[in-house]
Amino acid sequence: MNNLIINADQAMPEGGTLEVRAENVFIDEKTAGYLYPRQPGPYVRITVKDQGVGIAEDVLAKIFDPYFTTKPQGSGLGLFTSYSIVKNHGGHIAVESALGQGTTFYVYLPATPQRAVAPQEEREAVPVAHGRILVMEDEEDIRDVIGAILDHFGYEVAFARDGVEALAAYISAKDAGVPFDAVILDLTIPGGMGAKETIARLKAFDPEVRAIVASGYANDPLLANYRAFGFCGCIIKPFKSDELTKVLYHAIAGRESPTT
Repeated sequence: MNNLIINADQAMPEGGTLEVRAENVFIDEKTAGYLYPRQPGPYVRITVKDQGVGIAEDVLAKIFDPYFTTKPQGSGLGLFTSYSIVKNHGGHIAVESALGQGTTFYVYLPATPQRAVAPQEEREAVPVAHGRILVMEDEEDIRDVIGAILDHFGYEVAFARDGVEALAAYISAKDAGVPFDAVILDLTIPGGMGAKETIARLKAFDPEVRAIVASGYANDPLLANYRAFGFCGCIIKPFKSDELTKVLYHAIAGRESPTT
């Protein structure tokens, strides 16, 4: 929902109305087409409709592809992430749009008449370290979220938009005697130096750098073998605050206790 609403907001630079609606629907065997699920049954349909600039027909078929974007600063992973989440829940997502006529996303999630009762679980205390964190992220919205989380848990945070800025910030901080305790590097930076090249240069400057790779593309081969590339942790976007603080805790603690 976050990704869909961000896209709707960006599609209305002059303002407009964003409509979000949810309703119970039943898809029968006669209902067919791109806009509907193939599997019959009850669904909750969530509609996200904007009054934005719309999407060209030749672009429409590609918007859920990983890394596809029409934005100069976009990663191309926002809608792909939404698509993956919906599919993993057995649902369906589709889009209807035309230039100058706005865009409507339809999200179908399988429904059940039974009331689900969530088991009461004891939440594990979130371990929190403290220190200075450098975050390499090209999207401003994501930088704002990460910054708010880290600030809430008592971390001091600085940002870089690409690998060049990250490398310069890391070297400058270390030379000034106030080094970063850990860095979080976005795997893919469109038009810039991403995590793979950045970690190689950071390691050449400081073999002890504690780096975490972040990505919205969970199937990337690098994430399955992140240690081989010099990272001490990885995290999949979108992530929860406790997931971020946990991976940071282990990254920073690892400097003091290699067995952690």
